[in-house]
Amino acid sequence: MDRFFHPTFGQQVIHSISHLIHNFCLLPLVFFQDDWNIYSFHINSTVSSRYATTVITSRVANRMAESKEVEFHVRIPKNAFITKFRMFIDGQVYDGNVKEKEQAQRQYTTAVSRGQSAGIVSSVGRTLEEFKTSVTVSAHNKVTFELTYEELMKRTLGKYELQIHARPMQPVKDFKIDVHVQEKAGISFLDVKGGLSTNALANAITQTQADEQAWVHFYPTEDQQKACDSCDEQGLNGDLVIVYDVNRNSTLGDIMVSKGYFVHHFAPANLSRIPKNVVFITDRSDSMYGSKIEQTRTALIHILGDLAEDDYFGLITFDDKIFHWKQELVQANSANLDSAKNFAREISDRGGFDIDRAVLEGSNMLNAHLREGSASLLILLTDGDPTLGETNVERIHSNVRQAIAGKFPLYCLGFGFDVNFEFLEKMALQNNGVARRIYEESDAAIQLKGFYEEVATPLLTDVTMSYKGGSNLTQTVFSQYYNGSEIVVAGQIDDNNIDSFIPQAVRTERKTFSETNSPVETSETVSDNQTQRVWAYLTVKQLLQKELLMSGSEKEEVKKNILELSLKYSFVTPHTSMVVTKPPGETADVLDKPKEGNQETHNAYFYFFIIKENVINTNH
Repeated sequence: MDRFFHPTFGQQVIHSISHLIHNFCLLPLVFFQDDWNIYSFHINSTVSSRYATTVITSRVANRMAESKEVEFHVRIPKNAFITKFRMFIDGQVYDGNVKEKEQAQRQYTTAVSRGQSAGIVSSVGRTLEEFKTSVTVSAHNKVTFELTYEELMKRTLGKYELQIHARPMQPVKDFKIDVHVQEKAGISFLDVKGGLSTNALANAITQTQADEQAWVHFYPTEDQQKACDSCDEQGLNGDLVIVYDVNRNSTLGDIMVSKGYFVHHFAPANLSRIPKNVVFITDRSDSMYGSKIEQTRTALIHILGDLAEDDYFGLITFDDKIFHWKQELVQANSANLDSAKNFAREISDRGGFDIDRAVLEGSNMLNAHLREGSASLLILLTDGDPTLGETNVERIHSNVRQAIAGKFPLYCLGFGFDVNFEFLEKMALQNNGVARRIYEESDAAIQLKGFYEEVATPLLTDVTMSYKGGSNLTQTVFSQYYNGSEIVVAGQIDDNNIDSFIPQAVRTERKTFSETNSPVETSETVSDNQTQRVWAYLTVKQLLQKELLMSGSEKEEVKKNILELSLKYSFVTPHTSMVVTKPPGETADVLDKPKEGNQETHNAYFYFFIIKENVINTNH
């Protein structure tokens, strides 16, 4: 993409025109709708022990008397890995193949050199990514598309959410969404939400629930598919969200064991909250003008109102200078909160951008107020790159790492698409936190408040998971455990000896959880290879984060491990591509998984549009 845009020009202009381009290309190839008919569109999702496997099947007929290009276009959750794609045409099966990215790139480059349109790129949205491919179907013939993706459900604010997006681009006579949830721990509650569950579509949903299983069916008629709030003559365009949680009777949590692998879900109930010390660092540089600063003020005032009286907090705003509400942390009593809210209301944009000094000052404030039995956290909100003071990102990372010294996590919230997200992500990961993009939309204040709620109630600090007889473990040390979340650890069982595999303890600063009984084999509810696939999924996700922190030979070794696992388990990751095989005479498409924070991925519609115009000159 850098051959299309000068870097400076791209940063300044792409953001301004992205909404226009996005809207222009949001209905791809709609003019084919009169030429082909989707006569069946099924989405089947099975969630077993918090691991979801979803299969989307679309059967399409070319109704014309000549060959036509038929498109398959769906959206999938960002955290998912595509694992399988196939097409059925004239009794033949054409399978997609996951390959090393460089190998797929060579195939793509060869097609480009012939002037062919060969690329397929997924775009990054807030929660979804795009999958597109097309194939030429002969007159009065049919094609079946089948896409499979997998994801480990993440527990947030006391629930799991399975998001299914339906956008067949036309009303479909045979449209079905079937969801089956099976949880050995038992399902404590289940609900159906999302834009496709309201008003005219509500009576198209049926749900059944037993102790350990639940079923949700969504079978709207063609008329109903045109009647929902986000629907029109092109049919459905919205989400169906299955929300649920499981029973939590064991303090140690649920442990699934099968075929030499284990997965441990740890989310103990009935724990008392820990008082917290929190410093909010808010960017007030001139790039935060307008809605960004307004929404930041709104969110901050709401967040302050949610602090408990035994919490201590501080506020810093910064541009080229540092502005303190107070020089040190103070108790969250009513008088201090009223004063802090007044300070927040007066935050306005101005000046340059000295992020190094701001984060170091926030770290110093927390370090001066570490209380025994409390949890500390630092929250940074910004929308830009450092322009004043220390501007070398590596030195900033080093400075922040030394200042925090592993004592508390740093959470970085990046506002908008033009933020240097990789810089924030690396800084957060180096300090036991996470980075989150805040989308510059009307609900940005709600996004900010929603993130804060995830970390607002710490229950445990310095959590260490320990397993006797386990190896090749995923992450086992966690700085904090928050109310409504969940810690998941997976690994291999030495010599597949279940009797010798014992979770010895979960040790934290204040409490020890232990279990004397060995875990029970659960193959009756978990498929033979699912536990292994959960381990692989979690390992790849964590290796991708680790890769961001490495350099040189260490980085190459991590990349090699990611690639080996991705190829073995057919995951489309940032290091692999899926080559979509097509009938002879048609060019294979190459599907890449986008990487959060990469400017290219946010302009994928534009990229795809350029490809379709055969103006191809890209290094993607």
